[in-house]
Amino acid sequence: MSIYLDNFKPKFKQAIEFFDKEASTLRTGRANPNMLDNIHVEAYGTTMPLNGVGNISVSDGRSIVITPWDKAVLKEIEKALVNADLGVGVVNEGDKIRLSIPALTEENRHDLVKKLNTKMEDARIVIRQLRDEVKQEIEGAYEAKEVSEDDKFRFVKELDEAVVAYNEELKEARDYKEKEIMTV
Repeated sequence: MSIYLDNFKPKFKQAIEFFDKEASTLRTGRANPNMLDNIHVEAYGTTMPLNGVGNISVSDGRSIVITPWDKAVLKEIEKALVNADLGVGVVNEGDKIRLSIPALTEENRHDLVKKLNTKMEDARIVIRQLRDEVKQEIEGAYEAKEVSEDDKFRFVKELDEAVVAYNEELKEARDYKEKEIMTV
């Protein structure tokens, strides 16, 4: 494997990990604490992630319970959850907040799959941009006479094979998540 591809391997992996993280925030009709990862709460004069102000737990397949460590931020947590517009019911129970996840309709499922496809396309764009960067480095090395023409073509071929593998990995992750979303 070429040093050019090796240098960018962590960035390719990072793009796939980012897609996995983004896909995990999509609702599947079952309670999943990952859907709260992008929610921030205004507390103690600063903005903090939700998991930084309370404990998040799944009580059953259709509800998530958030128990704040400090009861003074309960209203702020509730406000952040309502403003996040997750499509879930937010119930303040006095000392904790319960999120009830409604069953997904067929239309909601299709909308979520569209969002999933958009997230996958964003990740594929990043992979394509990284491919272009690696290819430019290889061609730059060839122009500077650091590698032979045969090596240049071999490195580009390895790069293209790696990009196909990364795109396949993305597609498998997307297919798994789509199956999860579409399962009733």
